[in-house]
Formats: sequence, C-alpha cells, structure tokens
Amino acid sequence: MDPFSLHAPGFVNLLASHSSSPIDVDSAEAAVNSPGLVKPAERRKWSTKEDLVLISVWLNTSKDPIVSNEHKLGAFWKRIEAYFNSSPQLSGSLPREWGQCKQRWGRVNAEVCRFVGSHETALKEQASGQSENDVMKTVHDIYFNDYNLKFTLEHCWRELRFDQKWRSHSQPKENRKEAGAEAVPKEEEEVRPPGVKASKAAKRKKPNEAAYDHIHSILAEKNTISRQKILDRLLAKNIDTLSDNEVALKNKLISEML
Repeated sequence: MDPFSLHAPGFVNLLASHSSSPIDVDSAEAAVNSPGLVKPAERRKWSTKEDLVLISVWLNTSKDPIVSNEHKLGAFWKRIEAYFNSSPQLSGSLPREWGQCKQRWGRVNAEVCRFVGSHETALKEQASGQSENDVMKTVHDIYFNDYNLKFTLEHCWRELRFDQKWRSHSQPKENRKEAGAEAVPKEEEEVRPPGVKASKAAKRKKPNEAAYDHIHSILAEKNTISRQKILDRLLAKNIDTLSDNEVALKNKLISEML
C-alpha cells in the first residue's frame, strides 16, 4: 500500500485525532486579552503646550545647583518627570513618564540645533530689504534642502533661541546697521576724562559694589535652594494628604520655577 495515500490507516488516524479536539475560539480570544500579557503602549502625540512645559522644566532643572550632581541613574529625568506632571498648565492631561520626556527632549534638542545652523546660514545670506518673515522662509528652505524633511518644531526654537546654547551668533542686517551706527562716535561730542575727585570716589565705590553683588548673589542662591527643597518635599507627598495651603504653595513654587 502507498504510505502516502489519503486512505492509508496512519493518515486516517491522524485526521481523526485532530478533528476530535475542536478549537475553542473564545478561549483563544481570552488568551489574547489576558491581563498577564503586556500590550504595547499607545503612542501619544506631544502637544505644543507639552513641548513648552518640557523645555521650561528642562532649562530650570538643568541650571539648578541642587541637581548638578544628580544626572546618574535617571535621577535628573525623574525630577523632570515630577515637575512636568505637576505643572498647572497641563492640568487634566495624561502624565508622561521620564523615559518619554527624555526621548522627546532628545528629538527637540537635535532638531533645534540643526535649525539654528540653518538660521545662521540664512542670516549670513540675508539680502538688503528682506524682512524677518523672508528670512524665516529661507531658513525653512535651507533646513529642508539639507535634511530632506520639514522643520515642525518652530515653537520649540522660539522658546530656546535666546538661551546661550541655541543662540544665533549672526545678527539680522537691520541690527548690524544699528550696531554700526551706534559705534560711530559723533564729532561734536567731546569726551572729557573724569576729575581727580571723581576717580577717587569711583575707586572707593567699586569694592563696596562688588561686595554687595557677591552677598546678593549668595542670598539669592540660598533662597533658591530653600524653595527647591520645600518643593521637593511637597512633590514627594501623596497629593491626597496635602492641605489646601500646601497645594497652593506647591502650585506657586512650580509656577515661579516655570
């Protein structure tokens, strides 16, 4: 007998054994929907408001002397997460995890840095009579030609553009003209050297001013550290256990930080 024939005894028994155990569709669906199985997290698009809060929190936290040594083991980004989710501007929004904040900041930082380079190039090539809108159109064109994609984070660039790291070193042509005009001395103005008494008074005054500025800087830093510690303690507590005064204080400190 042909062992591969459909009527062979072994083949018939194999079909019978499989047909005797029907598939339970409901149990299969239950297994898919089992709580033990972890579904991939749904990706949620970042809003403009979330981007601006994240930038504000990052700038303030990165310049905070308290967290200068806490960049290891995610402590820095966990602090970012706490401040971000406690922002009154995002009241009613779903919270973000520190990993999401870190990933979003990485994209914002990278794309804004590239856009700053395009902005520098556009300012250097700015023609006479071009307005700021004309320059911005040129910037977007340069960015698209260089990276083959549109720049969609202009709101982030406008928030970061005056910070030292993302500041353009070139100036618009109108500003360069104004700066040049201010630098030209007027012939009719006569520069007179200070008198002896004025020079002595200035020498006596400078050390006092320097000491005052130093003391003022120390007091301001201590005040910032004190406020930061209070805010950290409030954020560490369960929100349900906070009194109305503590909630108001927490919101006030967060608003001042942002």
